[in-house]
Amino acid sequence: MLDQEGITGQVVRNCTISDARYAGYYSICGLALRLRDLYKWEKNVEPWQEEEPAVMLDWIGRKEEEWETLMEEEFRPVTVQGASYDPFDAKGINLLLESSGLFYGAGYLHSLKPSFFLARLDEKRKVDGSHIYFLGKELARDLLIVPALSQDDDVIIRTDAARLFLWNQIFFTRKSARQALAFALGTYGVKDDDYENLKKHFNRIASEETGVYLYHELGEIRETMFDREVWRNLVATYPHTPVELLARAVKDLLADTNRFGNLSFIVQEKRKASLGFHVAFLDGVRKELFPELIAAFRTFSESGDWRPVQDAITVGYDRGQEIARKMIAFYREGKEKDDMDWVKREIWWKLLVPLGIVKEVPPPDDRNG
Repeated sequence: MLDQEGITGQVVRNCTISDARYAGYYSICGLALRLRDLYKWEKNVEPWQEEEPAVMLDWIGRKEEEWETLMEEEFRPVTVQGASYDPFDAKGINLLLESSGLFYGAGYLHSLKPSFFLARLDEKRKVDGSHIYFLGKELARDLLIVPALSQDDDVIIRTDAARLFLWNQIFFTRKSARQALAFALGTYGVKDDDYENLKKHFNRIASEETGVYLYHELGEIRETMFDREVWRNLVATYPHTPVELLARAVKDLLADTNRFGNLSFIVQEKRKASLGFHVAFLDGVRKELFPELIAAFRTFSESGDWRPVQDAITVGYDRGQEIARKMIAFYREGKEKDDMDWVKREIWWKLLVPLGIVKEVPPPDDRNG
């Protein structure tokens, strides 16, 4: 018999150790928002339900006390049916869990934060040669909300996380993006200022939109322009810097705009709401890289003509390829020079500054910030 409770406890512990180590990477506001989400998951409440401030502060205080006791701890192996596995050996662990209707995830996300989760496996299917895992209730997770991800050539859709992620995206949409958000919600018959109606229709919206994440991940798996080894080394060499943010944004842009990606799927299936949400949720570096989509959406929302959107997708893909080539070239030349700080300066001055992403001079020898 599979000891589900025992496995869950092991994964929760590693999640907590990761959160304890990396909590300092977030701003005070960013950490508060992630703790808010973790609380909602832990208490099994709806995304729109908010706790009383005093109760929330007490829970955060206890969570921080727990972190203090685990900050110096190492991640522990995950033991399943008497066999012990490295906590990052998701493939090996899932060979034993899948038949019991469970799925385990492990990897490194933004700023190379280790991330773990354990969830119920609702469905498994094959799409274009990739196994797609649709997960249900999450039994263990850390601070990060990731609606979908890929492991090797498989795609994992975390429907629990995707639901909370979508609510947050809607709730915290910038004022400048409200028009696109109103368009998307209007397609579902919801006004963007009608909070109660949104709650009533939210499960339907989340169910419809979660599937779109699949095509971003398929686009990422099939995108070969940004050499994977170079990309991983850039992220590993410059974690928690604008260089990492650019590398991730370019990778996302290529995944979104290639012929397997989610924007191609949206145009092909004429998913108006999904296009509106995509534009509304563009932010940060991703928005700076792809202004053409925002302009094309304005035209589309008035005319219903998909051609400007398709044209913008082509422009975005070409730009992603161009920036990826330059980042790859800078990285390889820097490796030959044995000067990775040179790589950072080149990317900073020749890519980040022209895009308007940074203005200040990069620290000369600080690869981590």
